[in-house]
Amino acid sequence: MDWNSAINGFEAYLMLERSLSANSIEAYLRDVKKLIEYLDIHELNISPLDIRFNILQDFINWINSLGVAQRSQARIISGIKAFYKYLIMEDIIDNDPTELLEGPKIGRKIPDVLNYEEIEMILNAIDLSSDLGHRNRAIIETLYACGLRVSELINLKLSNYFPDIGFVKVIGKNNKERIVPINDEAIKYIGIYINNYRNKINIKKDNQDFVFLNRRGKKLSRIMIYHIIKELTELAGIKKNISPHTFRHSFATHLVEGGADLRAVQEMLGHESILTTEIYTHLDTTYLKKTILAFHPRNRK
Repeated sequence: MDWNSAINGFEAYLMLERSLSANSIEAYLRDVKKLIEYLDIHELNISPLDIRFNILQDFINWINSLGVAQRSQARIISGIKAFYKYLIMEDIIDNDPTELLEGPKIGRKIPDVLNYEEIEMILNAIDLSSDLGHRNRAIIETLYACGLRVSELINLKLSNYFPDIGFVKVIGKNNKERIVPINDEAIKYIGIYINNYRNKINIKKDNQDFVFLNRRGKKLSRIMIYHIIKELTELAGIKKNISPHTFRHSFATHLVEGGADLRAVQEMLGHESILTTEIYTHLDTTYLKKTILAFHPRNRK
């Protein structure tokens, strides 16, 4: 049995026997496809029936090294466990390779924040002598300029990009739309990428409207964005645990530290609750101290 057949059967099982919603089914399938993508990137020609525990362990170590959040890791493991439980139930395999697979212990750790100098180090580590380098520069500039989630970045469309007025329309969680400003630097590098490199790609059907594409002319995957950022972080010599979300967190933190109104940041991030924004905007103690000294009535002269 190949991966396509196994996934098709798994999808039918989730829909017919477990009666899951379309969104839940898509989430399960996405988790299994991340494993397939890992095998593809590492050129491991292994069928779903031949997967062993050590391969799964290497896969989990890999997504952890890319900076995938612990909650996301736990969800991916849960999806893969469900997939192999299905194969066991259907008597397609005899032994479950996920039986000893453990998820990460989930804590409430606030992710690392990049300072502006570190962001510049990452940008300077990009090799602009290659076509992909210009794409990657545009990706990093956009992540930091707009504070996008990784899913919002890979789904960003040309039809929702308005450089002449400096805005992008973002489709966020639960298909909610929001308008986010984009700065001149990001517009500049997106323009270079689109006009000089993207137009050379043989773009696949139904992918023409996506801004960022892989070399095969298809929309980039979430894991590929993690992979790009992991490589650039290592090249820049930064030791922090950096992921796409780090740029979103840094975007919010730098805005608030610079004096931006928290409600405006909330709108740009697409948070329903201001409490969520307060969690994301993890301010350092120096900024907090300055704020209290500046605005507390007992400190005013």
